[in-house]
Amino acid sequence: MSAKTKKITKESIVSMFMDYVLEHEKVPKSVYKFCKVNKIVESDFYLHFGSISAIEKGIWSSFFVNTITVMKKNEEYHDFTNRDKMLTFFYTFFEVLTLNRSYVLFVIENSNNSLKNIGQLKGLRKDIKVFAKELIDAGNENKNLKLIKHNPQLFSEGAWLQFMFLLNFWKSDDSAGFEKTDIAIEKSVNTIFDVFDNTPLENLLDFGKFLYKETFV
Repeated sequence: MSAKTKKITKESIVSMFMDYVLEHEKVPKSVYKFCKVNKIVESDFYLHFGSISAIEKGIWSSFFVNTITVMKKNEEYHDFTNRDKMLTFFYTFFEVLTLNRSYVLFVIENSNNSLKNIGQLKGLRKDIKVFAKELIDAGNENKNLKLIKHNPQLFSEGAWLQFMFLLNFWKSDDSAGFEKTDIAIEKSVNTIFDVFDNTPLENLLDFGKFLYKETFV
């Protein structure tokens, strides 16, 4: 099939990009180079992505979208508590990452920045924070007293820091089936919810600063 008749989709570009990165052990230097190697025309590429950087960010967003799609296929999910929804999210997300482990490890290990500063994670950061905020907003609707309501902004930032902690843990996990990561997810989610339920606001801020410093600095 020629380049002019070959159907190019967003998903096919992502697949070709990930294959290119893993086979060449580097990111293509230009859209032109990428398209030439994969025998596609640049105009087809630009229908879906504006740059190589946009693909890199889009891949992480697709991981998030796939996770949410899988979660919501479970008819019981909507009746889960916030704690169980967050557990389900992290379990599912890291299953998606495991399916793409070689690519994810390449990104992490070849970044010029520390894990916390990888630019292509910015879109994912927003997605995870919105997801966490929606959980807390929904939970607060059933609470009449302001004192027992959770702070959505604080919780959403905590969810992002928790994800970064788990990502750092997962990349070094060599246990069978990544069992240790599953345990880390369970313990960290339960700890975070226990902290939010029982800890004063100022202590939560100190906890967040400590987690950030110990994990990423």
